[in-house]
Amino acid sequence: MNTLVVAAHPDDETYGAGGSILKRVARGDRVFVLILTDGVTARHNEVERQKAAAREACALLGVEEVLFAGFPDQRLDSLPLLDIIKPITDAIHTYQPTVVYTHHGGDLNQDHRRVFEATLVAVRPVGENPVRSVLSYEVPSSTEWGPPYASWAFAPSVFQDIAAVLDEKIEALKPYTRTFQSEVRPFPHPRSLEAVRICAQQRGIAVGMAAAEAFALIRQLDS
Repeated sequence: MNTLVVAAHPDDETYGAGGSILKRVARGDRVFVLILTDGVTARHNEVERQKAAAREACALLGVEEVLFAGFPDQRLDSLPLLDIIKPITDAIHTYQPTVVYTHHGGDLNQDHRRVFEATLVAVRPVGENPVRSVLSYEVPSSTEWGPPYASWAFAPSVFQDIAAVLDEKIEALKPYTRTFQSEVRPFPHPRSLEAVRICAQQRGIAVGMAAAEAFALIRQLDS
């Protein structure tokens, strides 16, 4: 089974679905990651260091290939939606994933919302589209910081047990501490390594697991 993780920025893939990637790879799935923006040019120009961190993190997760679309950070709202859809569609055509993970449509970060919108178009169940499952993941300091309105709320309905791989997920985040400006913040920031562990434990406790990643199921096509 092939899986595609669509992310707005380098590190979103690991924060949002790192444990689930590890579980899928361990059972023999091929996982591919598509990162739409450079993740940094709204703050600085050290793009290659960000790419290097993403490659290292994804290697630790067992990702087979990382793709970079190269759009400018925090400027996806300035681009035609079709431009953002195209690399997602191309990745689906090339790698034939049956499962796609993407952002939550109510995230505070506008790049995340734009990627969600573009992904929904790319995974439309028409023609020979191979995608059978579409899930949204949460990203700390974006998903929980959205406004407290029902239309923005992240309401998870799928929980992946990641207790056995939580330490590996946290290790995969460590390359992002070595970027030009660390993407991992000191505790109690939601993006701290300690907070990632606590969040996983909280999600797990809600469903009787020691640690979990939570997802909102967008679509599930059963045969």
